[in-house]
Amino acid sequence: MMAVGNLRNAQLIINLKAIYSNIKHAKERLDPDTALFQVIKADGYGHGAIAVAKVAERAGASGFCVAILDEALELRQAGITKPILVLGITDPELAQVAANQNISLTVGSSAWLNRAGQLLQNSQLDGKLNVHLALDTGMGRIGFQTADELEEALGVLKQHPSTMNFEGIFTHFATADSPDDSYFKFQYQNFQDFMAVVKNKPKYIHVANSATSLWHKVCGGNMIRLGISAYGLNPSGGEIAKLPYELQPALSFTTEIDFVKYVKKGRSIGYGATYTADSDQWIGTVPVGYADGVPRAMQGFSVLVDGHKCPIVGRVCMDQFMIRLPKNYSYGTKVTIIGKSGDLEITADDVADYLKTISYEVICGFSSRIRRKYL
Repeated sequence: MMAVGNLRNAQLIINLKAIYSNIKHAKERLDPDTALFQVIKADGYGHGAIAVAKVAERAGASGFCVAILDEALELRQAGITKPILVLGITDPELAQVAANQNISLTVGSSAWLNRAGQLLQNSQLDGKLNVHLALDTGMGRIGFQTADELEEALGVLKQHPSTMNFEGIFTHFATADSPDDSYFKFQYQNFQDFMAVVKNKPKYIHVANSATSLWHKVCGGNMIRLGISAYGLNPSGGEIAKLPYELQPALSFTTEIDFVKYVKKGRSIGYGATYTADSDQWIGTVPVGYADGVPRAMQGFSVLVDGHKCPIVGRVCMDQFMIRLPKNYSYGTKVTIIGKSGDLEITADDVADYLKTISYEVICGFSSRIRRKYL
């Protein structure tokens, strides 16, 4: 693990009040009997899993979703006692670990259930293993593909009543953030066809992610998995601008100028000499780079200094990048990579659009070397 740059003026500033507000708004739109599980995989989408979990609890979250078992164990070790669901596939050899920590696991095959059932039968358990059956209704990632496969799995679960508990069933929509809802409807019909063979419904039925909860009124579920919108970002980027409530972005990224020089016309900057000054100009160096999560492809993107747009000139280095300044600025002048400066603002979506990706990748890409500062 990288050393955290506590002695360097570069930080992700996380506004916990914004996260609280976003979750609270999502919670208020739900039926009283619908649970909200906050998704805090990938270190809370880069915001810090434990800090987000604690504020989510205060905002009314009933439980949490993570991607891998290690993330769930981190929460347990931090004293989080609410339900936790691992959304990815976990090795059945680890079923006992999950059961003893009251961590629910996702299952997508009868073979997994059979193997876990054998292992649990011969284990010392503090309780049953809670399982959620994943249904592949069109995402094409994990899960049962046919109702027959699902029926077989339900039969296997009945063979292990003392060690496994059928706690939940779910699917994931591939296009819930698209204005065209035809594929969404196709998937939802598939989900209903699956559910027709489930005679005894589990505690949790969940189909809604952030996008689904914002733009689709889906029947038949009693739990949502709230992801990106809790962090104040639109799941669709800018494809669907209309939102039922205002999302408050929780993350900003600031650092400083740590070196300034006056460069004469014709001088080149950075690896590969990809930028050559077309006039005499002030160039500032900024002490973060692609090892911190500022991609090399950010060359040409503008950051903010003193309310001015300042383009990144030359290639982003591993630990530094250079910017063209409108005038001479002193050492320590604030640089905003995501956030507000004067009348201007850069959002994670702005960065994502420049990189031809999505805001999820941008915020999950910040490395552990950047300290997190909580407000």
